[in-house]
Amino acid sequence: MTVVRSEFPLAVKVVDTVWITMPDGMRLATTLWLPVTDAKVPVVVELIPYRRRDGTVFRDVELHPYLAGNGVAYVRVDLRGSGDSDGLLRDEYTQQEQADCCFVIDWLSKQDWCNGSVGMCGISWGGFNALQVAALQPPALKAIITLCASDDRHSDDVHYMGGAMLTENISWSNVMMSMNALPPDPRARDDWREVWQARLEANSCWAERWITHATRDGYWQQGSVSQDYSKVKIPVLAGAGWDDSYSNFVMRLLENLSGPRLGILGPWSHAFPCRGAPGPHIGWLQECLRWWKHWLGGEATGIMDEPMLRVWVSGQEEPAASYEVHQGRWVGERVWPSGNVRKRTLYLSDGLLGDAAGGEVSTVKSPATAGIECGRWGGYGGGAPDLPLDQRREDARALCFDTVPLDAPLTLIGGPVLQVDLVSDQPLGHLIARLCVVAPDGTSSLACYGVLNLARRNGMDRNDPMPVVEAVRVRLRLDDLARDVPAGYRLRLAISNQHWPILWPQPSLATYAISNGVLTLPVHQGDEAVTWQPPENAPSLVTETLSPSESSRVISHDVGRGEVKVTLREHAGATLIVDRGIAVFDGSNEIYTIHADDPLCASMTSETLTGTKSGPVDASVLARTSLSADATHFNLSWLVETRDHGEIIHRMEGSKRLPRGGL
Repeated sequence: MTVVRSEFPLAVKVVDTVWITMPDGMRLATTLWLPVTDAKVPVVVELIPYRRRDGTVFRDVELHPYLAGNGVAYVRVDLRGSGDSDGLLRDEYTQQEQADCCFVIDWLSKQDWCNGSVGMCGISWGGFNALQVAALQPPALKAIITLCASDDRHSDDVHYMGGAMLTENISWSNVMMSMNALPPDPRARDDWREVWQARLEANSCWAERWITHATRDGYWQQGSVSQDYSKVKIPVLAGAGWDDSYSNFVMRLLENLSGPRLGILGPWSHAFPCRGAPGPHIGWLQECLRWWKHWLGGEATGIMDEPMLRVWVSGQEEPAASYEVHQGRWVGERVWPSGNVRKRTLYLSDGLLGDAAGGEVSTVKSPATAGIECGRWGGYGGGAPDLPLDQRREDARALCFDTVPLDAPLTLIGGPVLQVDLVSDQPLGHLIARLCVVAPDGTSSLACYGVLNLARRNGMDRNDPMPVVEAVRVRLRLDDLARDVPAGYRLRLAISNQHWPILWPQPSLATYAISNGVLTLPVHQGDEAVTWQPPENAPSLVTETLSPSESSRVISHDVGRGEVKVTLREHAGATLIVDRGIAVFDGSNEIYTIHADDPLCASMTSETLTGTKSGPVDASVLARTSLSADATHFNLSWLVETRDHGEIIHRMEGSKRLPRGGL
């Protein structure tokens, strides 16, 4: 149960809108939460494109006054070209964005209420740019908190996974295309209509660029701190949840950074650890205060006495599309990598996963529909039915290897690694490995998975098709996990070569011959108990629900046509922000279709409808992006219709035929 705090040691002054002028004259719109005190205070800044006055305001008012009321100022900035700021937003994580962040940090450090120490905090986009700016080493930036982000823009973001293209690449582009077509709030700037028109004329389909950069080239290397971890010298607190797609970076940062660092991996989805489903939640804001007061204020808060990694170890529960609260427990590790984790080697032999190596050759040729029970790559929680279902039907589409029932409980923390000798009858293909926990009644729960585009087996920076009918040794690291496996349960490794609709399929259905398989598991022994304060936050916004939220995920099979369709519907509904008189609505629909025996029939359409009403503004945007492909090219098309008071004022549409480049 979250405790709502309405009184704090210090009163809080909210200043909105404050304009910060960049060196080129562009102004960034800013909201400040300032402690009312004569003392100089540290400040934390978040710079993101998600519209501070009618977008992130719902969570901002619960989080930022809490920090300010306890003596840490908080600043929320609309990135250049977003929300109420000047300029145009042309892509994510640009060098211009990072330069703007550095300037804002310097500007804040020189304010007469600031003690000169600045922190940077963010979740998702804000977690990415916090890491990126830390690597640039602006002098006033003393520490960061990064949540649900990544150190690797190419292989561990919304675009690609293991060198394979995520369908989320298209969906995310569509979301940003719709958001970029919205106007500023007229109560923040009088010239909102001119700014709106400029944004409409500059809008574009970012997926075109992302597809063009299919390998880890300079485009993705820019902004990926994994290129040189040594550039990040300041303290880093990294966090994520196991139900989110951005959990792998936490352990990598702990392993590769050299400065002070802490990691927290919980049961959550793409949300702050004190809000959003699933729980249980923790006293996240209290941890933030301890972090900021230690590194920005020089106070002895004890934060660095905590284990380097505090991790939620998931317990056994029935597979479900969504959860309110997960089963599990907290474990602490004083250092990471930990001496409490040892590697256990299991061999793949004649359907078994055991201690004896075998030389058998097994084959797999998954249907193009394999993967439909595995949920979404980008599940965002909040009760949406995005999570993996019982994997038994998926396992039937795969090549499976099982352990015998465990005679004692087993705990896994880290990333499993699979190595196999693989012969493919096609030059292009994906390798997917799922690690499942199988209950005595046969229920199969997905613990983690990994994917590899075989054309990237020698490096994500190259396109190297497989030699046909020639054995190649392939190594695949699965996603990190933390999982308790009860005695009497089995582990199952399921190998397939399709993962729809999470991955865009390769042009043909390949057959793999697999031998000499070895699975290395990270087995954990020895626990340190971890406890948290209960979650707290400031009071929520006063809102009125104009239409309810709804979400669904429907998998249908047309047995006559042989077509399988996945339909995702996620609508946040319409909400009135009472004190501002602003109404907002947002929703998305996605349709994925494929035939089991023909990956070239794959198609997807992502559609969003979003809008805002504030004073003279009554804007709505319909954005739609579709993708299909033949053997050599993608067919990408997009449409954006922008309305003012119901009348179309701008229409943007286009299409491109783009080389597949080994995808």
